[in-house]
Amino acid sequence: MTPSARLGTRLFATLASALLAGQVLAQTPAAEPPKAPEPDYTLTGNFGIYSQYIFRGLTQTDAKPAAQGGFDYANKNGLYVGTWLSNISWLSDSGACAHGCSLEWDAYGGWKYAFNDDWGMDLGLYFYGYPGKYNPGFTNPNTLEVYVAGSWKWVSLKYSYSVDHTFGVPDNAWYLDLSANYPINDSWTFNAHVGRQEYLGSQNGVSNSVFNYTDWKLGLTYAASGGWNFGAFWSDTNANDSVYTLAGKNIGRSTGTVFVQKTF
Repeated sequence: MTPSARLGTRLFATLASALLAGQVLAQTPAAEPPKAPEPDYTLTGNFGIYSQYIFRGLTQTDAKPAAQGGFDYANKNGLYVGTWLSNISWLSDSGACAHGCSLEWDAYGGWKYAFNDDWGMDLGLYFYGYPGKYNPGFTNPNTLEVYVAGSWKWVSLKYSYSVDHTFGVPDNAWYLDLSANYPINDSWTFNAHVGRQEYLGSQNGVSNSVFNYTDWKLGLTYAASGGWNFGAFWSDTNANDSVYTLAGKNIGRSTGTVFVQKTF
């Protein structure tokens, strides 16, 4: 074989090897970048402006605006703690307050566990604090509840039990909360809720069942970029006029609420 023939053969072999190597590389999928390790904890905050503060179907601000916000710490082992605040007026409207009583300051903590992508559970304590001085004859409204909840995808069922007096009623009570937050798409969520509040015991021979009621809520939430949320909901109860009328109005009446909220 002549030198020129040998050179041509080598060039052909080199070109063939390069083409083959390129074909193999093209058929081999690129390795995925390694996933970032799960953080040991997360710390988040939230702040919102609401046209009124609705809690378990009852307006806490006499249908007037409320500013609300809080912070949450969650560990990857499922433990969490948090705090939350809002302005209120129902204690002053009821005549229970001698001084202050315009703030609700809550603290809570518990443990969440996910069985899989669909099922989960939540156990914890929730303290509702109402700083202020109260008139004689009124029970301090500070309330401590223990709760247990289960969830499936976008549906949750939560049972809360107060361990002492309950929002100014001097006895135990429980609340059952069935909620659904259905994701319509990446931005819109349909919100639905029904709850039952029941008070135990009696006062001066009269059963506390007069305070019992059922509430419900329907609404929509829009999640915008940057952690902004906009929403509206309609709520109603069958709360008894004789015990839930403050400042001349039943605080459990049918009403609409709008809000804007930011998480960070």
